[in-house]
Amino acid sequence: MNRTPQVSRNEEQPRRVLVVDDEADIRELLVLTLQRMGLEVDAAASTFEAEQYLHKNYYHLCLTDMRLPDGDGLSFLEYVTKNYPGKPVAVITAYGSAENAVAALKAGAFDYLSKPVSLTQLRALVNSALKLSHDGQPKKTGENPGGGQPALLGDSPLMLQTRQMIAKLARSLAPVHITGESGSGKEMAARLIHLSGPRGDGPFVAVNCGAIPENLMESEFFGYKKGAFTGANQDKDGFFQAAAGGTLFLDEVAELPLPMQVKLLRVIQEKMVRKVGATQEEPVDVRIISATHQDLVLCVENGKFRQDLFYRLNVIVLKMPALREIPEDIPLLAGEILKKVAGLNTEPPKLSQAALKELREHDFPGNVRELENILERAMALTTGGEICREDLQLAAKQPKDMAQMKSLPLQEYLDALEKEAILEALEKTRFNKTAAAKLLGITFRALRYRLERLGMD
Repeated sequence: MNRTPQVSRNEEQPRRVLVVDDEADIRELLVLTLQRMGLEVDAAASTFEAEQYLHKNYYHLCLTDMRLPDGDGLSFLEYVTKNYPGKPVAVITAYGSAENAVAALKAGAFDYLSKPVSLTQLRALVNSALKLSHDGQPKKTGENPGGGQPALLGDSPLMLQTRQMIAKLARSLAPVHITGESGSGKEMAARLIHLSGPRGDGPFVAVNCGAIPENLMESEFFGYKKGAFTGANQDKDGFFQAAAGGTLFLDEVAELPLPMQVKLLRVIQEKMVRKVGATQEEPVDVRIISATHQDLVLCVENGKFRQDLFYRLNVIVLKMPALREIPEDIPLLAGEILKKVAGLNTEPPKLSQAALKELREHDFPGNVRELENILERAMALTTGGEICREDLQLAAKQPKDMAQMKSLPLQEYLDALEKEAILEALEKTRFNKTAAAKLLGITFRALRYRLERLGMD
């Protein structure tokens, strides 16, 4: 049987890169640039020649053009992925060829460069790829730097699958879009992807897109030059510059207004930003991870979100499970939350079996964030070393089926409808009671009264 030889890596071997491009001048430019970085470089003009090199030598990175005389970059990427799993492959695409770049990232490319190749971007890409371990695997996920508590707890199949996906996503610089309900841990997942990958020692900048006034968005994201507008007394960097060499996390990205979506799309495609008041663009080396609890596909259909930006952000999707989907993980999560709330020098209270059963059966519209709030309140209410069911103060579970609800006595039916409306408003506002009251069209005092009356406070 014909088997592809797997070249072993000796830790003493110098770092080596394989360049694949049929244009001699581009090959020469890439080789010279990489050699000046202290790397050993081999150059191939075809996929056949590249495969021969791969048989003979170990490479820390493959850099291939998308168009080759005997194939294309995607087929070469597929060959490397199949026969040399874990080896990072970056592709070079034609100018403005967004479709090819996205196709390569979806197929597992580490990253891409557009022609004409920016040497600054090339060096940044290579440095990131060389930070991966020799087998292309990311650093261990699940623990915070410094040996802290595991960040994403749970032994359920769904949570194990989520952690495996995070480890896979950490191996590249492809844009990731994280979906999930409010409080399900989207930012925590983004941090893990960042910390577990080659940019883990770089900055992680989290931005809530819904919290920035529209008139300040461009200057906040891209920075501004001195004198660009009244009050611009000095040059200032934006979020993109602050995240240079690291990750920019765009939370609630669906809240971006359409004019800002156009500007963001250009930055992602060109990897260049222009400060407000500047005449020239400057390169940025940033990985984009976005998230929202909204349905982006529906936002696109409704004209609230640009389809081309969706196409660039939605390269790889990570769905965070809702807490009600992993009830078997609730005891472990609750135990860790109680330890955190109690502090290092205090023994946390235990949960009674009745309390655990109550938590397992609760819907948790606010997910882990709601579980934390419930347990903090329960610890304040309990008088002994055990949290009882009554200490949780959970509202009685209401039937969701409308036919079932209509069979209730009138007051219970009205209460159920009111609870559903209040929970929906709280979830949309991340359990901000003031904002929820505004959304419901009532005063904060009226909302507080209803929460107390319905046993929801």
